[in-house]
Amino acid sequence: MSGMQDRLTDTLYGLGWGTVKRLPEPVAAALGRSVADTAWKRRGKGVLRLEANLARVVPDAGPERLAGLSRAGMRSYMRYWMESFRLPAWDEERVRRSVDIENIQRLHDGMAEGRGVVLALPHLANWDLAGVWATRALGIPFTTVAERLKPETLYDRFVAYRESLGMEVLPHTGGSAFGTLARRLRAGGLVCLVADRDLSASGTEVKFFGETARMPAGPALLAQQTGALLLPVTLWYDDSPVMRGRVHPPVEVPESGTRAEKTSVMTQALADAFATGIADHPEDWHMLQRLWLSDLGDRVDTGESRT
Repeated sequence: MSGMQDRLTDTLYGLGWGTVKRLPEPVAAALGRSVADTAWKRRGKGVLRLEANLARVVPDAGPERLAGLSRAGMRSYMRYWMESFRLPAWDEERVRRSVDIENIQRLHDGMAEGRGVVLALPHLANWDLAGVWATRALGIPFTTVAERLKPETLYDRFVAYRESLGMEVLPHTGGSAFGTLARRLRAGGLVCLVADRDLSASGTEVKFFGETARMPAGPALLAQQTGALLLPVTLWYDDSPVMRGRVHPPVEVPESGTRAEKTSVMTQALADAFATGIADHPEDWHMLQRLWLSDLGDRVDTGESRT
């Protein structure tokens, strides 16, 4: 990306955070739908990639249904952005009534045990809203990592934005992040990681909707090394203003096997939990990037990244 493009990207995101949060909520929602529909009609790389990914999730879908899913998916994706731009202006009560998570007691029980908890999530619905709900409504601070973005000023915006919501944010690059996460867990803290796409090209291979993909090994390794509880979480939107979610049963550390073998088993268990949530709500899976190994040479892709 050129310097001019970098500056333009940073400026556009800056306008989003500075302007959208001041709009009346119905106006912001209508703007999000309009932007989503325009992007969908243009059939750009992101939309084509989303449809290709959804074809794996819903293999019996014909062209008409896939098109409908991708349109709904773009609207869901823009709902994420409209909400995220507005989150800093939401008070605790607004956040509290915007999220409803099933089986949240599993998180509370893990925290009460003092062993630390790792929440692993796919790119479903609004991870940022779930995060601010944890910090403000539940009163549980947590640590996460953020992918390095270009331009650097955009990455800085994301970090500052998430830290303003009560999150501790570590850069994804560099080996120090794992050590810091492990220390937080050993102290009985909470770590939240978006874990359905490997950013290192050295992730753990899993079967995902019948094909091979790579997912990050970090959640499984952290649970093994620290004794933390590993909980998959999936999120979704319905027809209400409330985002729904579910905390799935814990992923246990196998009693036998090498570290690599244990990591493989645990990461596959995460992938299976993610697949359950994605299959139930495919339109809320914001995966506009290549994921499966068979697509690595596919030219249909987008450089956009959601951390």
